[in-house]
Amino acid sequence: MSEISQAQSDGAPHSESLREIATLFLRLGTTAMGGPAAHIAMMDDEVVRRRQWLSREQFLDMLGATNLIPGPNSTEMAIHIGHQQAGFAGLIVAGACFIVPAALIVLAIAWAYVRFGAMPAAHGLLYGVKPVIIAVVLQALWGLGKAAIRSRILGVLAAVSLVAAMLQVNDLVVLLGGGLVMIAAKAAMGEGGIRASIAIPSLAAISTGAVAVPFSLTTLFLFFLKVGSILFGSGYVLLAFIRTDLVERLHWLTNAQLLDAVAVGQITPGPVFTTATFIGYLLGGLPGAIVATLGIFLPSFVFVALSGPLIPHIRRSPLASAFLDGVNVGAWALMVAVTYYLGRDAIIDWITMVLAAISAVALLRYRVNSTWLVLGGAVVGLALGPWLGR
Repeated sequence: MSEISQAQSDGAPHSESLREIATLFLRLGTTAMGGPAAHIAMMDDEVVRRRQWLSREQFLDMLGATNLIPGPNSTEMAIHIGHQQAGFAGLIVAGACFIVPAALIVLAIAWAYVRFGAMPAAHGLLYGVKPVIIAVVLQALWGLGKAAIRSRILGVLAAVSLVAAMLQVNDLVVLLGGGLVMIAAKAAMGEGGIRASIAIPSLAAISTGAVAVPFSLTTLFLFFLKVGSILFGSGYVLLAFIRTDLVERLHWLTNAQLLDAVAVGQITPGPVFTTATFIGYLLGGLPGAIVATLGIFLPSFVFVALSGPLIPHIRRSPLASAFLDGVNVGAWALMVAVTYYLGRDAIIDWITMVLAAISAVALLRYRVNSTWLVLGGAVVGLALGPWLGR
């Protein structure tokens, strides 16, 4: 039994146990590149193979639970591991140590973006990175689509969800509608058909109108708190929520600024959700960065604390599994729609078109690490900066 497991069995977590948890997740939060799938693979290597804090079965149970609650999967895995090993104190320490280093890195980049963003070098950097980001998102869509659309019913639901997303139906309606449709489908299977598709239009009543409001820290905090409380799927689904509310409804951001925020999230380690830190700083300086970061990550701590004891039961629930299938399809559709809109701002000439195409082939055919492609796009953009004429 490892030192931390022994400490847990003795009662209250020891300071040495918390120190080891903090050391591990500070390192991962500072160096873990490649998105949630890569983060989870690194955690598996550290806590199952090397430290033997968890069995492989326990680790998979935690992973299954994170897919059934809203929020960033890799961050919630870190929080689950800390909770399992050192109780509530471990939950706080693991989550904070994984989030804070990444948030600080993004904060420094956000400061530089605001301070120097109008300089030709910065413009050239983003010019080269943006089309690569579109290719990275398309790669994620390809893999997620294969995993999410596993049956004819899910394929039909994906098509309906995509049409709804392109028509700018409220994101929450698309996600919850998909989940409820699949629950109804599960219940109706064998009874002559599925009539649950009425769930989507019936949910339209919760959609909000497109009314712009003045910026405030309270509104910013509540927006990211809402996103952290209801967002299923990968960090890329965050883009759909941000575009719907902050770009289309509140008009606080432009599509170009949103794409810049995505680029920053790709070239930094740690949780993709630290995109909220960048956007918060862009809109409200340091106070905005703090409230946005707190808002989007706070629900994850609450959900993990509540769902941890239920893990053995969640994975065995047929209804929970069906709901997750529908939500995942809705999340995929939202990602497709937002990628289309962002792609119009990123691919603006033949050079960016070539960059996006080369990146897509490198990712899908040769599985090149996305970090190297993003850095390559940055180099191309910087090299072309003097000739962009902007």
